[in-house]
Amino acid sequence: MANRDKPLGKIAEAFKDLAATINSGTQDVKVAQFSRACSLISPLFGCLGITFKFAEMDYVAKVNDLAEASKSIVTLKSLLDRDIENNCVRNAGSHSRNLLRVKNGIDMVRVLFEQILASKGNSLKDPATVAYAKVLASHHGWAIRTVVAAGMLTLPTRARLLQKLNENEASARVQMQNYIAASAPVIQYIDKLFLSRQLGIDW
Repeated sequence: MANRDKPLGKIAEAFKDLAATINSGTQDVKVAQFSRACSLISPLFGCLGITFKFAEMDYVAKVNDLAEASKSIVTLKSLLDRDIENNCVRNAGSHSRNLLRVKNGIDMVRVLFEQILASKGNSLKDPATVAYAKVLASHHGWAIRTVVAAGMLTLPTRARLLQKLNENEASARVQMQNYIAASAPVIQYIDKLFLSRQLGIDW
């Protein structure tokens, strides 16, 4: 099958390109490139079923906001600095807040892939539960956490997920490993943007 029919390959390639930009140390990450790469993750949330439907909707809305922002703001650094100047960094719906939330989505997928690769068997319940608890649960209230916990019982099997992604076990393993490696410097880069401006990342 062509790579365009394989979401994991597209995601991994896009994040490899982002990581290369960061690792070069000579360029700032552009909002447009970042939002394009992040938009490729959206179908993955959809493949996880109703459990992550709320996450997909929330994630897509925030990625779309960053894509819109890219029309007038070139880099992630300038996006954050502009919100600082306007004193709206922590405001609901601000580009900076959305950037942090999108970063959390990237990180959750990274942890999910790590857990899937480390697990045996056909169930995604444990990998998804760990990924959610580690990255997203602290940002959600009791009601959402309860819905997610119940929804974990409706996750597709590992085999079904790979079928939806047009992958087999071997090819999926390679692409998941590629994403894990490439997303790490992207996550670190965004964290540093916030931490270097003394904004924190846990809000």
